[in-house]
Amino acid sequence: MAAEPRPLRVLMVLDSCYPAVGGGGAESQVRTLALHLKRIGQRATILTPRVPHGRQVTIERIEGIPVVRIRYPFVRGIGSLVLWARFVTFLSVHGRRYDAWHAHIAHYLAALAAVVGAMLGKPVVLKVSGWWELKRGVLDPQKGLLAALARRGLRKASAVQAISRRIGAELAHNGFPAERIVALPNAVDTSRFGATRPPRNDAAPTFLFVGRLVAEKGLDTLFGAWADAFGTSAKARLLLVGDGALREPLLAQAKTSGIAAQIEFLGHRSNVEEFAAAADIGVLPSTIEGLSNSLLEFMASGLPTIASRVSGSEDMVIPGNNGWLFDVGDRTQLAHCLLEAASMDRTRLRQLGAAARARIAHVAGLDNVVGKLLALYRGTRPAELCDAAVVEPTSPGGV
Repeated sequence: MAAEPRPLRVLMVLDSCYPAVGGGGAESQVRTLALHLKRIGQRATILTPRVPHGRQVTIERIEGIPVVRIRYPFVRGIGSLVLWARFVTFLSVHGRRYDAWHAHIAHYLAALAAVVGAMLGKPVVLKVSGWWELKRGVLDPQKGLLAALARRGLRKASAVQAISRRIGAELAHNGFPAERIVALPNAVDTSRFGATRPPRNDAAPTFLFVGRLVAEKGLDTLFGAWADAFGTSAKARLLLVGDGALREPLLAQAKTSGIAAQIEFLGHRSNVEEFAAAADIGVLPSTIEGLSNSLLEFMASGLPTIASRVSGSEDMVIPGNNGWLFDVGDRTQLAHCLLEAASMDRTRLRQLGAAARARIAHVAGLDNVVGKLLALYRGTRPAELCDAAVVEPTSPGGV
């Protein structure tokens, strides 16, 4: 009888704080993966800087996962150099004990990890999360010499995880070896988000948005479209879960538009699954994304979702099957989607929601994604990572 493979030890590299203050997509994904690896008998350690606004403990366990934070002086310029030096030292001294390194944000620490990993013969999986790295971070070809050096380092990763078709195409265009780019979306724990919807007696459908209240989430367009679709009536209600710099301007816009009574600002919440269970339709009007965790959670909850045509969303939402797509910033199209969704009876909404959950379970279910990651951690690339549903070319739009 063949022996079971020994548990893997995976180092999760995160170029931000952990846990995130007020939530964060990359940090949430690291938590999801690390906890699941622990549940299935693997081992994960999270390595992150000790940033000014985060926890200041150097080594601790959070939910049973070891978290190591690298200290450095909080001085511009000098602090980065010290951080990078200590990070390389950690990898050189302690990195050998791990079977693979998974860098979750394509920035300077990930570039250093890719270079050191190549020197030590360690598999390094680089995840490109989306718009920030490609348009504002070191992957932007318009950045200077230091960013160019980082891009050279990032290309040394043994595998590059593209979480959407757009990102995969951008990476190939930017010189990453095509044979190392793997199509693998963010993972969602479908067991956390219910497959059944509780019975609802109220006539007004409930729409749900989850995310930061910031400009790139397109909430000003949503509020305008909402006013166009429903006016000041009580034909629908909108739950906003999240917080951010635009909370007060959005409150003012809702009052000016006469729709404030239909919108609930709920602030940051950790129990997203409870709000998803109480809603009928998800809505994500972002101007730019990589692959939204909120989108995955909506669909895993059995919510048909209205989403803008951005990276990731267009891979998951199939109009007429599990939701609606509209062009970025198009208030008229979004209003039409809102009206069509609100006019559907609950039976039809449940059918669309069941299709949404089935698609997410197939493409982004936690067991499926982690199984493929384990292969990458072991230095192999399963053929099924070339899932055409994720890697086919797509139409222009926001990353």
